[in-house]
Amino acid sequence: MSCFGGKISPDVANCCTANTLCRFDGNMRNVVSEPIFVQKVYDAVLFNLQGLKTVSGQCFRPAVPKGHRIKKVLDIRCRKFFNPENIEDPKNLTVNTETTISGASFVEKNNEPIRVIGPDGTKSQSVIFTDTRECDEENQGTSVFGTQNIQITGNVIIEIDVLIVDRCDCESVLTLKANVPIGTTTPLLLTNFFEICVPSTNNTAFLPRFAEFCNVNCEVRLATNNTTRDLNVDQESGLVSANLIIALCVTCEKKIIVPVQLCVLSTGFVQLSPATTSPICSTFPQLFPDQIDEASRDRCGCKCSEEETVSTCEDDD
Repeated sequence: MSCFGGKISPDVANCCTANTLCRFDGNMRNVVSEPIFVQKVYDAVLFNLQGLKTVSGQCFRPAVPKGHRIKKVLDIRCRKFFNPENIEDPKNLTVNTETTISGASFVEKNNEPIRVIGPDGTKSQSVIFTDTRECDEENQGTSVFGTQNIQITGNVIIEIDVLIVDRCDCESVLTLKANVPIGTTTPLLLTNFFEICVPSTNNTAFLPRFAEFCNVNCEVRLATNNTTRDLNVDQESGLVSANLIIALCVTCEKKIIVPVQLCVLSTGFVQLSPATTSPICSTFPQLFPDQIDEASRDRCGCKCSEEETVSTCEDDD
């Protein structure tokens, strides 16, 4: 058991499972309606894009031990480079999007687009406006067209597992590793077009928002899928150079979002068991306020407990 509440996997020490937080005993009497103020996705489009990067003579380390040769490639892997100590490290593999739209415009202030807080906690949404009166009369949304330019910069980590043999034909596995730049000086550019539906900008207290986000992954293979041609071992230093083809696989989603109020069915508020050892304090403060309304109070004006709200309070009536 982790000191922080999660459960450590017995197979992999660095992996864990999360707390479920919400549990339901199956009793429908415990289900109540709750109002929530959220963001509704009005329309969304999803794109899968790919770009290719050829690399020639990429150096890998460590060097092949003297007296050994590469027999074959067992596996080749690619992953994003990310430096957690510097979010602005230029080597971090990053997807930057630049979107222009036709038939609508992003709302601006002082010649800068207004950005609002999204569900990720950052200013990741733009306020969008277009004249929707014509489609409002037809009780339909208004089509907006756009062009998206995606720039990929940064590095990827490539690992190659090779089977090496010595003069006595004894085999061993060596993992070669390289930090390969993808678009340090010239970004890799991808372009696509899209159409998305915008709701009424008249019959609403809030203008719709436009959000977009992308994720990138990578795949790699030898340039000609031939170990002899694509891997070269320096006879003196043992350093390996490789010819590779790297595929950048990008998924992007664009959303039109509107703020709404919803009534949802809830099984109650989350209650976590605190992890404390030999506490000195007799009581601890709560993190969230109690819900106080007519349903949570008895006829005498006294607040009921959760169980009493369903049983005792109803019995008293």
